[in-house]
Amino acid sequence: MTMTTLKDIPLNKLVPSPANVRRTGREAGLEDLAASIAAHGLLQSLAVRPLVDGDGAETGKFEVIGGGRRLAALKLLAKRKAVAKTAPVPCLIHDAGVAEELSLAENVVRASLHPADEVEAFERLHREHGFGAEEIAARFGVSPAVVRQRLRLGAASPRLMGLYREGTINLDQLMAFCLTDDHARQEQAWDHLSWNKSPEMIRRLLTETHVSARDRRALFVGAEPYLAAGGEILRDLFTEDGGGYFADAALLERLVREKLEAVAAEVLAEGWKWAEATPDFPHAHGLRRVYPQAVDLSVEEQGRLDALTAEAEALSAAYDGGELPEEVAPRWEELSAEIARLSARRYDYPAEERGRAGVFVCLGHDGQARIERGFVRAEDEPLPEVVAAEEPPAAEEEASGETVSAGDDEPAAEIEEVDEPLSDRLVTDLTAHRTMGLRDALAERPDVALLAVIHAVVLETFYHRYDRGGCLEIRASSPALGGHAQGIEGGPAGRRVAERHALWAQEVPGDSAALWGWIAGLDEEARLSLLAHCVALTVQAVRLPYDRRPRALAHADVLAAAVGLDMTTCWAPTVTNYFGRVTKGRILEAVREAVSDEAADRLAGLKKPEMAEAAEQLLAGTGWLPAVLRTAELPVGEASAAAQ
Repeated sequence: MTMTTLKDIPLNKLVPSPANVRRTGREAGLEDLAASIAAHGLLQSLAVRPLVDGDGAETGKFEVIGGGRRLAALKLLAKRKAVAKTAPVPCLIHDAGVAEELSLAENVVRASLHPADEVEAFERLHREHGFGAEEIAARFGVSPAVVRQRLRLGAASPRLMGLYREGTINLDQLMAFCLTDDHARQEQAWDHLSWNKSPEMIRRLLTETHVSARDRRALFVGAEPYLAAGGEILRDLFTEDGGGYFADAALLERLVREKLEAVAAEVLAEGWKWAEATPDFPHAHGLRRVYPQAVDLSVEEQGRLDALTAEAEALSAAYDGGELPEEVAPRWEELSAEIARLSARRYDYPAEERGRAGVFVCLGHDGQARIERGFVRAEDEPLPEVVAAEEPPAAEEEASGETVSAGDDEPAAEIEEVDEPLSDRLVTDLTAHRTMGLRDALAERPDVALLAVIHAVVLETFYHRYDRGGCLEIRASSPALGGHAQGIEGGPAGRRVAERHALWAQEVPGDSAALWGWIAGLDEEARLSLLAHCVALTVQAVRLPYDRRPRALAHADVLAAAVGLDMTTCWAPTVTNYFGRVTKGRILEAVREAVSDEAADRLAGLKKPEMAEAAEQLLAGTGWLPAVLRTAELPVGEASAAAQ
């Protein structure tokens, strides 16, 4: 039997031993260990033996054969001057035995503390001794978040904690149950689980009637107002965001409506005739929309805008458009904000439009209020101008369709009367010839023809039917898509289209009579850009079950190929928009295509909800698209690369 002696040895007399068997993970958790030693002292003595020289003579130092990590932690504290370099360290001196064997025995013949025991110990420190999460964390060298999570595990029912100790459930499952403090509900969820006892399924059972903190309604209202109104939030401390679930969905809906109505009241004060608060935008409103028009700034405002713009351009030129120094960047931000504010004032709704139009205040899919201005109800539409009709021709003239020529024997007064209106039939005849002549002449002038097409589609796109004065029989309608796909306006493509439309709507003249001259004054690039926008809004490639348009849909495929459509830039598969709406076979097919057969096989045994969630995570960033969204010339996986 090896003889040992307990003795305090100065820290600077202890050195690491090459005989220590721990080679892997020596540095892991060293900060935690140092924090624990600083708070509680060295709770376990070091195992050492005298260090001898080549002749076998003792050197006065001791090599540590058991407790190398504790020695490293002590050295770290000494380096930080938390302990003295000569601080006494309790050591067990072994004068015999194989060093490697002793080191191995110390590291192997011991049992780690069960996590349940650690949970209960932390909980007692907190409850009985008043230690906070930060204090416990500091004493044991762990983060406060870890301590709070361990304390949260103390919310598990005794029955579930017993199952955890037995190994019937694992730590991830126990963490899922602790989403709620209600022991009865925890145990009820356990009793209702079938073969699938995954943490995801446990959380789903516990939150069936709750609203995720990531839901747009929860983001819009916010946690503090909801809690102040008497709501309860189940906090999930074991997920990265820790957002949890809003338990009272009815209360949350009421708060959403109240907040939207408050926003609508603020917007109404801008001078609109009405402001309607509605959680979802009414896509089938059927109302005409007006947009802000360009207005002149005051002399003072324009002068300030010019001065700010000049200063900003000078700053940019001084640094060649590159990154600005830290001392200059704040001024650049001030300039940019003020320029943006003044530039925005250059566009406004005419007072008469505000007086007849209204606003929809909705809840956007990003959890922000979505304010859509400028909608005119049918009863508020201005009446069209009534053009006075010409006097009808004499009855006998109308019947014959001819005018009476003055003869030589007729009075001179009748011969000289040239103000007599032409008959309707003759006017129709003559203007038909003029129309044919205009067609022929226009066909010889492609440049003017393009201008005429742009004029026609812009009239259809931006002006009310009473205010359209084009002679081309070209119709450009823009079918609404919001009723077919929820949240489509909030997607990347929807936002870009809306922003582009708003910018053009601010530029076109308010009076359609001035439109031709305005379009003619644009440069070719701007003119074609305007045409592209208006034409793009007419695209209708929605495949409806009752709408048989095979040639139109085939043309949509041709158009997609012509523009190199890459749907990965504006759509990605999620549980909501795809996986939750297809069969399990389709889900597995997608996983096989985008990831691997092995990945699909791993999901095959899951229920539909878990399979859909897993598929969303696996396919994130892969660029996978269902066949109906793929462009023929761009195979799956190559769409993004081809577009670059």
